[in-house]
Amino acid sequence: MRKTIVFLVFVASFLIFSNKSQAQTNWEAGLRFGDYISFDATIPIGLAPRLHPAIYFDRFGIASYFDWMFAISGGPKGLKFYPGVGPEFWLEGDFDFDVAGNFGVEYSFDFPLTIGLDWRPAFRTTDDFKFRAGNVGVMARFRFGEGVRFVPAK
Repeated sequence: MRKTIVFLVFVASFLIFSNKSQAQTNWEAGLRFGDYISFDATIPIGLAPRLHPAIYFDRFGIASYFDWMFAISGGPKGLKFYPGVGPEFWLEGDFDFDVAGNFGVEYSFDFPLTIGLDWRPAFRTTDDFKFRAGNVGVMARFRFGEGVRFVPAK
């Protein structure tokens, strides 16, 4: 089973890194509402990847996802989707450590607002190794950086 998972992650990474895409070039910060409420931010770190930190409030936790951005071909200019992965540390009550996915779609308007919908399933690695399929949310983030317009990477 582990060999299959490692192979699938390798294939997905190869496909993601070998594909050129338009990405965000702006920092963003805002709120995410859903199964868990959080402060949500994005920090571009290259052409397509970005760091996507979150601070959860319902059950205090800190997370940081590494996302790859893809423009939707033939779609609106500001529409993009992203798969990602990263750690989640839950500090309130019992300490828990999760390895989570981050899959979403978002739209950047011509003014400094990005809205989106995402899903963050996770594998809990503390106590017992179990899967958590929840954590669906909608977000609104203010865009900093390149003025008031969304600027795709060149």
